Amino acid sequence: MPEGTMDAFVRTVHRWLLALSCVGMLAAFVSVSLGILARLLRWDMAGLDAYAGYAIAASLFLALPATLLRGEHIRVTLVLERLPGWGRAALEWWCLLAGTALSCYLSWYAARLVWVSRVTHDVSPGADVTPLWIPQTAMAVGCAGLALAFLQVVLHRWRGTDLLAPGAAARTE
Repeated sequence: MPEGTMDAFVRTVHRWLLALSCVGMLAAFVSVSLGILARLLRWDMAGLDAYAGYAIAASLFLALPATLLRGEHIRVTLVLERLPGWGRAALEWWCLLAGTALSCYLSWYAARLVWVSRVTHDVSPGADVTPLWIPQTAMAVGCAGLALAFLQVVLHRWRGTDLLAPGAAARTE
C-alpha cells in the first residue's frame, strides 16, 4: 500500500474512532438522563449507572488516537526546553518510542483482557449483569488505535516530518 494511501487509511480509522467516542458520550448522556427521569417517576431501571460508566470509559479510550494526533495530550516541556538541540531530539525520540512500546503493550493486554472475560463468562457485579467483554472491547479498540497513532507519529518523525498538530507547542505545560 503506498505511503499516502496508508496515511489516509489510518486517519480515516482515527476519525471513525472519534465518531464512536462521540456516540459513547451521547449514550452516557441518554443513560444519565434516563436515570434521572426514572428516579423522578419512581421507576426501577437497573444498571443505568453502570451503562453510563461503560459509555464514558469507551468514549475516553476511543478518543485517545485522535487526541494524540491533534496534539491534545499534555506534554511537559520543562526539561525539553532546557536541553540543547541534540538532547531535545534524543529525549523526544525516547518519549515517542516509549509511548509506542507502552501503547502496544497496553493494546495487547486490553485485547487479552477481553478474551479472558469472554472465555470465563465474566459479568458485571452490578444489577445489570452485563458480560464484561462487551464494554472492554471499546477499551481494547481504543488502545489499538492509540498504538497505531504512535506508530504513525514515529514513522513520520523518521521521515523527517512532524505529524503532531502544528499548534501543539502552544498547548504544552
